[in-house]
Amino acid sequence: MMESIASKLTLVDYVIIIGYIALLLIIGLQSSLKTKQEESLFLANKSLGWASIGFNMWATNVGPSMLLAFASIGYTTGIVAVNFDWYAFVFLLLLALVFAPRYLAANVMTLPEFMGKRYGDTTRNILAWYSLVKMLISWLSLGLFAGGFLIRQVLGIPMWISVVVLVFFAAFFTYIGGLKTIARINIFQMLLLIAVSCLLTVLGLHQVGGFSALYQGVPSGFWNLIRPASDPDYPWHAILLGYPVAAIAFFCTDQAMVQSVLGAKNLEQGQLGVNFIAWLKILSLPLFILTGVLCAVLHPNLTDPTQAYMTMVTNLFPTGLNGLVIVVLIAVLVGTIGSSLNSLSTVFTMDIYVKRLNPTADKAQIVRVGRLTILVGCLFAIMMALAIDEIKGLNLFDVFQSVLGFIAPPLSVVFLLTVFWKRTSRLAVNFVLSLGSAFSLGIGACYLWVFTPDRYTFWPHYLLLSFYIFVILMVAALLLSFVGRKEDLPVVPYLAVKTTKTVKWAWGSLIVVMVLLYTIFSGH
Repeated sequence: MMESIASKLTLVDYVIIIGYIALLLIIGLQSSLKTKQEESLFLANKSLGWASIGFNMWATNVGPSMLLAFASIGYTTGIVAVNFDWYAFVFLLLLALVFAPRYLAANVMTLPEFMGKRYGDTTRNILAWYSLVKMLISWLSLGLFAGGFLIRQVLGIPMWISVVVLVFFAAFFTYIGGLKTIARINIFQMLLLIAVSCLLTVLGLHQVGGFSALYQGVPSGFWNLIRPASDPDYPWHAILLGYPVAAIAFFCTDQAMVQSVLGAKNLEQGQLGVNFIAWLKILSLPLFILTGVLCAVLHPNLTDPTQAYMTMVTNLFPTGLNGLVIVVLIAVLVGTIGSSLNSLSTVFTMDIYVKRLNPTADKAQIVRVGRLTILVGCLFAIMMALAIDEIKGLNLFDVFQSVLGFIAPPLSVVFLLTVFWKRTSRLAVNFVLSLGSAFSLGIGACYLWVFTPDRYTFWPHYLLLSFYIFVILMVAALLLSFVGRKEDLPVVPYLAVKTTKTVKWAWGSLIVVMVLLYTIFSGH
């Protein structure tokens, strides 16, 4: 039975925890006092530089599920899951060079607003509601559940206490300071996350006996990024075809991820910030997945792979350093949940309240509704996280990926067509966002809860299933655009600025590094 980390906490640990929380409160309060409420709450006064953008996007992406799920996948299958972070550079490049120039030129606060400028209010409304559902499920509820699950492992406290404390602590910073406060806190938090995760990896390597002993201590297949098509867990073609569907929706069309780019000082800073998160994602292997591989060597008989991360912590960190683990968990949870709450508040306030319910709202009313949305979002997230906790026997990593895979196809289809094909019709977009979303989510519900693949073997891999849905919706959108009458729709604006040398060098260097990494880890 894994020893609870709470039994190892000393006075030093409690001093570290209390000191860190106090520091966060000071940062949050100072930021809230220095900024204008309306724009700061949502887009940080469009003042974010590349470092803030990159760290904030990474903090939003590196949720509690990554610490828990990546380590568990590393424990059972090796490094193959790093594809879900390394392959992302292709789609982050798409965001930087194709989507970001259009978003910033359109001068929008939300992505539903962006789509509304081209297709009208009906499209904006449909996308706004779909975005709210997406954020509540795939960001807040699943992220909060994973965080509560992890804190429960750490302290041995009931799930409901874990999720209530976590969500309201994260909501505090979103409530008082908005995006700028979150962005400032996330820089500090991500540096701390890197430091603590590096320490855990170094201690694990020392315990194992070095890289050579680690390499020899697990099956050779553990070091392969590319698995054969017959692999039941992560066949290469499923990742190649299915992952892009989720990645485009996640990195290019998701309000929670793109919001930092919308708050950029200028296009160059936005493009460099997106490049920065792509570099940070390389760290997923040594910081998160390698922890699970190390645990597979040091503790090969775990009954529950989701305990891999905390097993390493409780067995490797000396007394007095366990407070750092509590601190890093707070950091990760505040970043992910806070950014998600901010995006939820922005979409509801700007796309539904101001656009539909109260177009004459003044700044004070807008900020008040934004903050009320944060509190309501907290309550929904708590209830859904507790409901998810009642579902047993789930592989957390695959559940997170598959949920996104079923939400993503409609978004990927309509945004790709919008930026690449001027003929795309309003009818096609509205059809895909409404009926297409119902179709995709309905199949997802059947796959996850009704005809589950552990009992019904007719299902393809969930990544391939996501790809098939994407193809069906894409064909439907193309046909509807061709057969319908040609519409005179507004052209999507584009920032026709020459890509700077700095941006070219940053992305060129990254592409070279990623090709080398895939070459190295695909030949074993």
